[in-house]
Amino acid sequence: MPGPLDGFRVVDCSSFVSGPIATRILGDQGADVIKVEPPTRGDLTRGMGARRGGMGALFATVNRSKRSVAIDLKRPGGLDALLRLVSGADVFVENFRPGAAQRLGVGEPALRAVRGDLIYASITGFGETGPYVGKRVYDPVIQALSGLADIQRDRASNRPRMVRTVVPDKVSALTAAQAITAALLSRERTGRGQHVRLAMLDAVLAFLWPEGYAGYTWRGDEARGARRTLAQDLVFETLDGFITAGTVSRREWEGFSRAAERPEWLEDARFRDAAGLVAHADERFDLMAEVLHTRTSEAWLARLDAEGVPCAPVLRRSEVLSHPQVAAAGILEESEHPHAGPMRQPRPAARFSGTPSAALRAAPLLGEHTDEVLTEAGLDAAALAKLRASGAVA
Repeated sequence: MPGPLDGFRVVDCSSFVSGPIATRILGDQGADVIKVEPPTRGDLTRGMGARRGGMGALFATVNRSKRSVAIDLKRPGGLDALLRLVSGADVFVENFRPGAAQRLGVGEPALRAVRGDLIYASITGFGETGPYVGKRVYDPVIQALSGLADIQRDRASNRPRMVRTVVPDKVSALTAAQAITAALLSRERTGRGQHVRLAMLDAVLAFLWPEGYAGYTWRGDEARGARRTLAQDLVFETLDGFITAGTVSRREWEGFSRAAERPEWLEDARFRDAAGLVAHADERFDLMAEVLHTRTSEAWLARLDAEGVPCAPVLRRSEVLSHPQVAAAGILEESEHPHAGPMRQPRPAARFSGTPSAALRAAPLLGEHTDEVLTEAGLDAAALAKLRASGAVA
């Protein structure tokens, strides 16, 4: 059964993480995603991280459900080949620095000339205005500028800290995938394409704002409402490991107090309601940390679950692979990559009852589908041979 985006074609000229994850989501949901890469090296993530069979682990996960076409846009015939692909596409995605797409001849006006109702999606670091427009952008730059590193500030040293996974890239990817789908829905209703612009800084600020910037929402009350910079991370050490436990509501605090066999906490005026639990969070966390260090993780999790207190073990990544919840939900899928061998990766997160999504294709080798895709676009064998001889395709 085809996925919800079956019948849509996406030409993907993006690289690294933000654009490729966005287009992978579309591919998992049934879109025919054509990944366009330069012939000499391809997407730089092909050579990053653990490699097997010529395939990098990051690339293999981020670029599944796609076909690869190797085109050099700077050689004669290369741009024409791309324009031919775009003429039969619904979506074009790029994450070049501002101005680069225009210099390559693949800016929005040029592509709209060959496909009038095209959804043209641009992912940038900072958008198209402001002093940082031309700045090179990687994930840590956005973490630093968005306040995410400040939110992660270390309690002991007061030093800002980066999140050790590329959250801004992934948040931008999720935002872009949703925006592209919304633009396709609008086109179905109106018949008109449009240019979808997404800046990573915009996406991450929107993501962080609800609680990370809650104290800055009401103008004039920033000093009174600003969230504590050095908030606890809600990881508690037990006798044999680490767990997390939440006591946001009075009911949860009551359950924790019973599990901890500390009835006196129920009479403590500091914690009589949700407002008090927040106002005296440091004292509350200190009490929790002290008592949780007296038993094993297994013992505490049983007690807290029995009292309805949100809790979980803090798992190592190796433990996640075999955790009963992960296994029961079938989140991780094992498969055989045709070039790199046995692999595991998460299934598409969104599940559709009538149009199921799936990892439809293994991540391709560079240029693996060049002939196939360009033949579908109308080029004959002679034309392909000429392009290959000139170095325009591979």
